Order: sequence, then C-alpha cells, then structure tokens
Amino acid sequence: MPDIRLNKLLSQCGVSSRRLADDLIRQGRVELNGQVVTELGTKANPERDDVRVDGRRLKTGGDRRYLLMYKPAGVVSTRSDPHRRKTVIDLLATAGIRGYFYPVGRLDYESEGLILLTNDGEFAERVTHPRYEMPRTYEAHVTGVPDDRDLERLRQGILIDGRRTLPAEVRLLRVIESRDGPQAFLQITLREGRNRQVRHMCDAIAHPVERLRRTHIGPLTDRNIKPGQIRDLTPAEVRELMDPAGPARPATTGRRTTMPKPMPPVPRTGTARADSRRSGVRAKAKAPRPARDGSSRDRRTPGHRPSGPLARRPAVGTRGKRDRRS
Repeated sequence: MPDIRLNKLLSQCGVSSRRLADDLIRQGRVELNGQVVTELGTKANPERDDVRVDGRRLKTGGDRRYLLMYKPAGVVSTRSDPHRRKTVIDLLATAGIRGYFYPVGRLDYESEGLILLTNDGEFAERVTHPRYEMPRTYEAHVTGVPDDRDLERLRQGILIDGRRTLPAEVRLLRVIESRDGPQAFLQITLREGRNRQVRHMCDAIAHPVERLRRTHIGPLTDRNIKPGQIRDLTPAEVRELMDPAGPARPATTGRRTTMPKPMPPVPRTGTARADSRRSGVRAKAKAPRPARDGSSRDRRTPGHRPSGPLARRPAVGTRGKRDRRS
C-alpha cells in the first residue's frame, strides 16, 4: 500500500476531518513510529508505520458508521468540555454505543435538533466543508413578528463581525399570541455554518431567538426522532448526503452570490447633455437658434459676423483690453 498524508490517514480512520487532523498535527498530538510529528504533509504507510493520536494507536480497519442524533438543549456538541457539561459523546455512552465517534459540525449549547456523528472522516469532510455549501434548515421562534423588510434583510444577508452572510431562504411559518405579545416562527435555510449565525442574524433585525432547533441537514430530516434519541443512517441517506449532484453542491463562482446593482433612474431635470451622460444615450443635436437680427445663420458658426445691432456690440472682454492698452 502506498504512503499517504497523515491528515488523510486520520480522516480515513475516523479520527477527524482533514482540517481537524491538521490541527492535531500542529498541536503535536500525532506520533509516527515513536516521533512527534508537527510538519504538515508528512506521509505514512498504514500497513507498516505505527501512528498514534494522543498516545492511542490508530486502527486502520473497522466499519464506518453514521449516526443521527436529536441533540437536546443544554448539551455540548463536542467530544469533551472543559466545564464538564454533558456532551453528545455522553449521550452515545448512555445509549450503549461504543467506539470513537465525533460530531459532524456544531450545534450551539442552547439549541436543539439534528446532528450527525460518525467515524468516517471523508463523510465528515463532504458534509461540513464550506465549498459544498450543504444546506441546513432551522426553525426559529423569535420575539415579535418581523415585517417584510426584516425578512428581506435576512434573505439578502446580514453583516456579522465585518462579513456579510450568504443569501438565505427565509419563510414566515406562523404567528402565535403570548402574554408578551405576538411571536413568530421562521424557517431559515443556510448554506454556511458560522458560530451562532441564526441567533446573530435575528438579533440584527431586533427579533431575538427564543428557541432554535435544526430540522434538516441537506435532504435529511426525521420528524419522529425525539430529543436524546439516536439512530443509524440508512445506506440511501448516506448516499444522498455524499452525492455531489445533490443539495450539497460545490461552489463554482466563489462563496458569496452578488446581485447586480440596479441602474439609477435618469433625472428629468438638467440639460440634454447631462441626461445623455447619465443614461448612456446620445442626445440629438439642437437646431441652431436664429440670430437676434432676424438672420437664420447660427451666431456660433466660426467666421460668421452678425449684422444689425449685434454687429455694433464689442466682443466680450475687448473693452477691458482696450482700456488697459490706453
């Protein structure tokens, strides 16, 4: 078997995605034949070399497994937590599921809904990498009722931490009455995964989130799964998430979709030359004005000397010149 890069090997063995594997290497947590490796791009042979992560030897074999969990609110979507809060890995242990699994993506502590866990790094890369823009759909219970202008702001993108969010699909689902007044339920579909993005977007339109749950990951959904429950994905569901022609489409023209700016309206005031300069259309030349002496010749024609009273008037500026000469 040929040598392969360490980050790819860790990904294939279900340790992490390739990006997270690079972080493990930089942190000095990966050993190759007893030596700590910190250089990215280092290669190893899965059949011949001894590769360890955090002192644990890497198992190059084993079956791939894909789990769908309904994460309750108050659970951290990481393998461990320094504050000793309950994690999604704790829920796996409670359900009797053993093995090395890690969450595919994140769902913040206060939020609930669908989250994937796996030991297949290639699958995790396919679902989470930004270039594929895997859609994720959320149902947000917000304070108050956003108007059409607020909803359009969410669709076009909100400026968060100096960067505008990608265009989103936003729909007003229903409005309920509460003791604090009317409140709305929004369905928001994103194609990026920034930290607490839905909450920040709703804060920006002054309708903060009361409750947030994720209902879809790409084409995947399950209305029957309850908070805390876990099940295996079917082979068909795995294929749908891995299918390049599916909803997780590679971005071909960059991350952000830009809409052409509308042309400004042509003002109705001003000269024809100014109007033509703004509208891009050449204005028709005006017909020459008749001279004040009744002649039809244009006084602006070079070499023309008007007759009549105008002929006795000195040219503009000539009186001053004669005065200065005298």
